[in-house]
This record gives sequence, C-alpha cells and structure tokens, in this order.
Amino acid sequence: MLFKDLGLSAELLRAIEEQGYSETTPIQAQAIPLVLQARDVLAGAQTGTGKTAGFTLPILQRLQAAGEPGDYPRVLILTPTRELCAQVQQSVRDYGRHLPYRSLTIFGGVSINPQKARLRQGVDIVVATPGRLLDHLNQRTVDLSCVDILVLDEADRMLDMGFIRDMRKIFKELPEKRQTLLFSATFNDEIRRLAADLLKNPAEVQVTPKNSTAERVSQVVYPVDKARKRELLSHRIGAENWRQVLVFTRTKHGANRLATQLSKDGLNAVAIHGNKSQGARTKALADFKAGKVRVLVATDIAARGLDIDKLPYVVNFELPNVPEDYVHRIGRTARAGLDGHAVSLVSHDEQNLLRAIESLLKTEIKKEILDGYEPEHWSDKPASAPNGRSSNNSRSNSRNNNRSRGGSGGGGQQHQGNKPPARQRSRRSARAS
Repeated sequence: MLFKDLGLSAELLRAIEEQGYSETTPIQAQAIPLVLQARDVLAGAQTGTGKTAGFTLPILQRLQAAGEPGDYPRVLILTPTRELCAQVQQSVRDYGRHLPYRSLTIFGGVSINPQKARLRQGVDIVVATPGRLLDHLNQRTVDLSCVDILVLDEADRMLDMGFIRDMRKIFKELPEKRQTLLFSATFNDEIRRLAADLLKNPAEVQVTPKNSTAERVSQVVYPVDKARKRELLSHRIGAENWRQVLVFTRTKHGANRLATQLSKDGLNAVAIHGNKSQGARTKALADFKAGKVRVLVATDIAARGLDIDKLPYVVNFELPNVPEDYVHRIGRTARAGLDGHAVSLVSHDEQNLLRAIESLLKTEIKKEILDGYEPEHWSDKPASAPNGRSSNNSRSNSRNNNRSRGGSGGGGQQHQGNKPPARQRSRRSARAS
C-alpha cells in the first residue's frame, strides 16, 4: 500500500517522501487507519518493521485535526530505554518537520533542569521513560491532565524491566477518556492483562507470528566451553572480517570486561549499558554507526532502541535469561528488508536457556562446532565436520540448514587471554533507563 492512499495530510506526505519512503510496511498499512479512527490498538510486529512510524504518523495527523499547539502535553509515549526514547522522538521530528508541534524527550542520565525549562515553554508530545517521568510528576513539573493519546512502545520490555509500578502511578495522572495504543514485538500473558486494563474495545493487529524472528536473520549456535568464548569471538571476528558487530552480555560488568579484552585482542570495542552516562552511550553508539568502533558490547538495556542501519552481525556472547530477549537482541539486524546474521556462543551450562529460546521460537537453531573449539561438555553434541561445520546428525540441521547461514569454520590462530568471568545473576533496574 502507498502512504498517499492512507489519507495522510500533505505535510506528512511531504515529510515521508523526504525520508525516501513511498510504500507502507504491513504494520503501518494496518495500524495507521485504526489510529486515525481514534481506536485503541493492540499491535504486535517484530522489530525493524516500521512500528514507530505506524503510530507517529497518525498521531501527528490527529494533532493537526485538533488545532494549534498547546501549553500542555497532548500525547505521551512511554518507552523502556533512553535509546528508544531518542529514536522515537527523532521519528516525530522527521515526520513532523512541516508541522508546528513541539516534542520533548524525558529520560534519566542527564540533568532534569533543561527538561523542566522545556516543559514550562509548552510541549505537545512527550516521549519518556517511566522512571524520569515519575520524577517530574513527583516534583509537579509536568501536567498530564490534557493527554489525549497514550502510547506504550515495547510494553513487554517495560514490564520485564520492572517498570509496572511506575507505569501505574503515571496512568493515574492521565484522563480516563483517551486513546491508548500498545505496540510490542512480543506478547505474553502479562501484556494481555495490561491491555485488558488499559485498552477499551481495542483493534488487534498482529502482522507476524507471535514471538517470531525476522525471516532474513540466519541463526547459528556455536557450542563452546565458557572459558574459551572470548577467544572464539575474537577469532571469528578476525577470521571472517566482521566489520560491525553488536555483542550482547548479561551483565554490565561482563560488558566492560569483554570490551576491554577484545580491545587487547586488537579489536576496537566499547561497552554500552545502564551505568554509562547518557553522553557516553550516545558517543559509543555514534562511533559504532560511523565505523570508528568495530565491536559494540551491550547489555539487554540496549536491545530496544538501537536503530543501526545495515547492521550485519549480532552475537549472543551469553544467552539471555528471558527467552523473549533473544528475539529483541537479534532483531537489531536484518532490518528494513536486509539480511543479517545472529551468532550465539553457548556453553554447556546455558543449554536449558537455549532450549527455552527454541521452545519460544517453535524451532531448533542450527548448531555448528568449530575445529579447535570443541566443547568438553555438551548434551546431544553435534559431530564436527570439515571446515568446522557440524554434520547432519545435529537435530537442528534437518529443519534449518536451508535457511541458516553460519560463518565458515576454520580453526585459525587462537587468541590467548584471561578467562571470562563466571556467569553472574542478572539484575534488572527500573531506574537504569
């Protein structure tokens, strides 16, 4: 479907054209008309499918229909992370560039005073993380009594990060009569209960199978002993000449240590997580996008909102404790119709986590043992084959061999380095955003 067939205003169509778009994605084609009708919407689509434009475009048009800019926020968009907050506001700016409406990001990690000053000047659209927005509510520096539209973007992640109490306090400050939009890449029972509490007679949009991964992402698991993960990762990046790699760890300490170790291996790496200042996070992401940094090591706090064009590789250095986080992690690649590769380094003690992920996806992920990195312990171990590829007796190959494209094998020179730290319990902090 073409954007011009959706009944959008001339100002919005001009901005869309300037962004280089003409055709909608499935989520946009279905969600935009519903939002324009002032319906409550429960929408699900995997990351990278255009969800943000699916709500920002019709919201801007509804503001146009309502009249001139006002003194108090009329739209509130809640996101789980600073990065996603900034990304959504950038979308608002891009599509609203020919409109007079003012937007503001509200998140932690930066001084609250400039945010207060901007609120006093008048704002139409607030894009916020729950923790910092609640700070403003407690200090009475923001008035949400005029909000007509509430958007929960990546609501499942907000719940998973422990924001539900802050969110419920925020909901009490909103008018009962409003339009509510809930967008998410995954759905679970908790999301369904939240939707039942907040949405009134919602239209449901599900353009991809629940909790699915992008078809263009090739997925492969490399079984390897925990002590040799960093060594294998360094070798793989060097041997295959991976130029832009996003690597996920479970903990902030683990991200810092891995980035330091990779840098010692000659790979320009930097860590990004909730303990980093917003300035450091912004610079790290900008340098990574510009190619100045080869490897970006991140925790799950960064899994949402990292919008990186043409990102070719995502690596799970450690599997996430929550299976749905795997979907969000690898959703950073294969965006906007491009191909991508998701590599997971899995040790024996993570096999239960792997099984949980495969159960969620309702498929088995191809497994390959690389020459020189055979694990000492592995249940249902796939046999090694020439060039490091596993033979077809792996249970996963029969189902995924035609779709998945792992890197070619080869032992190559092995790096020597300190063993990575033992797995630490992941702690989630609502204030980390």
